[in-house]
Amino acid sequence: MSVETLTQWISQYGYAGIFFLLMLGIAGLPVPDETLLTFAGYMVFKGRLHATPTIAAAVLGSISGITLSYAMGRVAGKFLIERFGSYLHLTGERIERAHQWFDRLGKWALMIGYFIPGVRHLTAFVAGSSKLEPAIFALYAYAGGLIWASTFIASGYLLGEKWSVVTKEIQHHFVIAACLASLLFIVIRFARRSGAIQTAKRISDD
Repeated sequence: MSVETLTQWISQYGYAGIFFLLMLGIAGLPVPDETLLTFAGYMVFKGRLHATPTIAAAVLGSISGITLSYAMGRVAGKFLIERFGSYLHLTGERIERAHQWFDRLGKWALMIGYFIPGVRHLTAFVAGSSKLEPAIFALYAYAGGLIWASTFIASGYLLGEKWSVVTKEIQHHFVIAACLASLLFIVIRFARRSGAIQTAKRISDD
């Protein structure tokens, strides 16, 4: 979907447009989600939308889309990859990479993954196919949706008329930050695991 079509949808359909476009985008369809959110923030800046319902529509659309991805992975993961994977960007290779990332970060991948384009629906799909408990999925995925949507809407509001000029640069910085956060979590988990192994070894030696 082009940026022009995206902005027309939001201008015409308002909160409903934000909700449905985000739901479909996070579920796997080619919707530029960050651009959508930043433009929504700009619309709040212009006074054409109100902040509270804009954030509510964005968060509800986000959690609806990621829940759909989770449900697809939990109910019919392998079947969907074989039959419709190419349409939903669910190739076996990408799913395997997402599995490895999910294994390293655990449930935190659901929160960090929002900020990495092309990863959001994959982490939810992997979480579903891994049979992650719904309550744990909801806690991390929904909190991540709130943080992600609010961050980009706020960016669009603060940027005002410059929103379209620096949107890609902002996305780039957020991707770098998310990757650094992922690396930090991996290092912390490795350090804790190594410490636990050493402690257990000392106890067994004693």
